[in-house]
This record gives sequence, structure tokens and C-alpha cells, in this order.
Amino acid sequence: MNTYDRLSDLHRDLKRGAFTCMDWVNHHIDAIEKAKDLNAFVEIFYQEARNRATVLDQKLKHGKPGKLAGLIVGIKDNICYKGHGLSAGSKMLESFESLFSATVVERLLAEDAIVIGRLNCDEFAMGSSNETSFYGPVKNPIDNSKVPGGSSGGSAAAVAAGLCQVTLGSDTGGSIRQPASFCGIYGLKPTYGRVSRHGLIAFASSFDQIGPLARSAEDLAAVMEVISGADEYDATASSRDVPQYSTQLNVTGKRKFALIKETIDSDGVDKEIADHTKSLAGKLRANGHQVDKISFPYLDYLVPIYYLIATAEASSNLARYDGVHYGHRSEKATDLEHIYKLSRAEGFGTEVKRRIILGTFVLSSGYYDAFYGKAQKARGLITKKMNAIMDNYDFILTPTSPGTAFEIGEKRKDPVQMYLEDIYTVMANISGMPAVSIPTGKHSNGLPYGVQLTANYFEEEKLLQMANEAKELV
Repeated sequence: MNTYDRLSDLHRDLKRGAFTCMDWVNHHIDAIEKAKDLNAFVEIFYQEARNRATVLDQKLKHGKPGKLAGLIVGIKDNICYKGHGLSAGSKMLESFESLFSATVVERLLAEDAIVIGRLNCDEFAMGSSNETSFYGPVKNPIDNSKVPGGSSGGSAAAVAAGLCQVTLGSDTGGSIRQPASFCGIYGLKPTYGRVSRHGLIAFASSFDQIGPLARSAEDLAAVMEVISGADEYDATASSRDVPQYSTQLNVTGKRKFALIKETIDSDGVDKEIADHTKSLAGKLRANGHQVDKISFPYLDYLVPIYYLIATAEASSNLARYDGVHYGHRSEKATDLEHIYKLSRAEGFGTEVKRRIILGTFVLSSGYYDAFYGKAQKARGLITKKMNAIMDNYDFILTPTSPGTAFEIGEKRKDPVQMYLEDIYTVMANISGMPAVSIPTGKHSNGLPYGVQLTANYFEEEKLLQMANEAKELV
């Protein structure tokens, strides 16, 4: 059976009877079974997916199928789906079952998508390699000795391996775009507020966003069209109208790109990736677009700003997982104090503990203004600078990540090196702007990588158009 990179091609063949939705679901279940060694899935919804396929086959014959009919979707293990397990890759929530569905899941199901399972991720979405999960590391399908990126590593690996057509991930500092780059697929972080966060387990609430990963810009657009928009359950969700992304994928007019020189002229970026980004800039110019090399002098401050604020928010958000309100309760506890201490010590992994401790320190008396307060002011400065760039340009162009996927275990002992994986992606989260990783390159080591475009607020339409055009420039 074919692998479909575009939903329109799938719909064409389903409608002409080349195969049924049941065939399509069984094909993916077989592929998932054969690829279990990747460890991309935490749980597979075998019977439920087949039941939905049966209903959809009848709809295709006699009814009016939804926009996403037959689309095989996987959801990251921090997105709620009523009646299904939800653990955020943590022992803390090992046996938890969701009591409601996230808004994004409800919207996918309403348009006849088939949710086939939940996907492995770094514990509580904290990581850049998908190695901190309670269920063990996910392997990169291109090279099983390498990481798939994180924290949405299972989401990226599943798409790249053909186990799903589209997956949903969450992006707090690059957790959709970096794994998309490492696995050679497309990944979009929407504008903060474009997609409802209702039903997403919070890591850092002022950064978190749900977004899609796919093998084409067209499929990103189709899913964004469905999951975006206002939500009465999320006060931060924007009430702006949602464009018909999927019908507006052709670039109209010429665009202006700001190429940040510090991201390609630094010793910290792989030379092949830097050269590729410069080459892509040349191709854009040859197509009539304007590309100017500009300076962004705050690049080295982005990761410290992000981690000071994100860990502070994480320490607050994860306080509820204490063995009393939510989560794992230690069997060794003999009194209330030990319930709290032992439950959290046993339930959380090393990286989550590290970030909770750092965040608690940042918010503590005597240090709040020196760290958290200054980081918030610096965040304002970064946002102001990015707004100034967007006053003159349509996009900021950078590599997605400084390098390609690295060996499993290579960076786990040095958290600072792991945090620096986010150096090019965090600017979009700090400012709240949308950004997309586009698979445009292949390294001499055989691994893929991408370039990143960042646009102004609520200009996902422009990002999807350029992502669609970029495939012609590679």
C-alpha cells in the first residue's frame, strides 16, 4: 500500500475505492507492530481505530465524510483523550486515565480523523532528545542509534517512519520543530493562542503550544484549519477567524527574509547546515525574494531567559503532583510529609526534578527579582526586537538546530549541552510568534535537517505557503 504524504491524495484513492478505511487502519497497525523497536508509541488504540474505520467506510459510501476523513493521527502522551491513558511519559501518572478530551482531539474526531495511539515523549515534555521518558528512549527511524529529538520525539519518529500521517506534539521551547528537523519532516509551532491548550498537561504555561507534524505542508495546513480557533475552555485561545489554510498554499508576491547571521557564522553550528542555509537564501533570492543578512545580538541570552522562566512555571505547574491531589503515591509513606516527599521523589525522573528545583530557587525569596524578574524584563526586550524585525520583514530565517541528530546517551550527562539544542527555536516561544521547521537538507552523515522560518503573529498562512514552496527549492 502507498504511503501518502498528502491528505488530498489519500482522499482521492479512498473515494475511488482503491482501498477502504479499514485497509488503511490495518496497514498502519501492521507498520506500528513491525516498528515497535522504535518505541514511538506508549499505547495503540487497536479496536477503537478499527471501529472508527468501519463507520467511516459507511460515511464514504452513503454520507458526507469530514475534512480529515481517514487521516491517521497519533497524539503526544501529554494531550488528553477521554477514557484513555495519559502519563506525560512519567511514572507520576503511570496509571492515570483522562476524564475528558483536549479540544484539539475533539476537533480532530469531529472531522473524522482516526486517532491510532498515544506517542512517547520526554517526561512532562522536558527534554530535547526523548530520552527522559519513563518508557525509555525513542529511536530515530533514519538511524536507530540516534535520538529523534524532543520532547515530541515519538510524534516525529512516527511520522517519519510512516506509522501515522500526522501527529500532534507540543512545543514549549522547540519540542515540535527540533524533532521534525532531526527526523526530516515538517513541524509547526503556531502563534501562542492560535490553538487551544485545553487538555494539554502544562509544562510552562506562557510558552506551551500544541501543533502538528507531517510529511507535507499540505497536511500541516489541513490539520491547522481544524484545530485552530477560539475555545471557551481556554481564555488564552484567540477568537480571530481561522483562514482556510489548505486552499491558500500558493505563494502570492515576493517575500522579505531576515537571515540572522549569528546562526550561520558561529562555530556552534555545523558547517554543512550553515552552508545549506546560505545556499537556500541564494535560491530564494534567485526566485525573486529579498533576503538580508541581519544581526541579532541577543542570541546567547535566549536559552538562559527561556530556562529561568520555563522552570519557574514548571515548578508551579507540577506542584499539584504530590501523591495527594494527583499522581503516584509512595507505598513507603507513613505520614503526610513523607507522602509528599517520597511520592515526588519516586514519581519524577532526574530531569524533571532538576527543573523543579531550579524553578523553585528562581522563585524563592531573595532571588525572585534577581532571576525571574530580570528574565521577564529580558523576555520583553527580545520580543520588542523581534517585533522590530517583523516591521520590515515577512520571515526570520535560521537553521532549526545547530546540528543533526546525536547518539542516544551522548548528551544526557551534560544538561547544558542538551539545553543548547534549543538555541534557535526558543526565540519563537519567548515572543509567542509562529515558526515552522522545513526539511530541506541531508547531511553527509546521512541524517536530515531543516531550516526554520519564523513569522509575525497569526501569520501561519504565510509560513505554510513558504513551507510548501520550499520543497521546490531543495
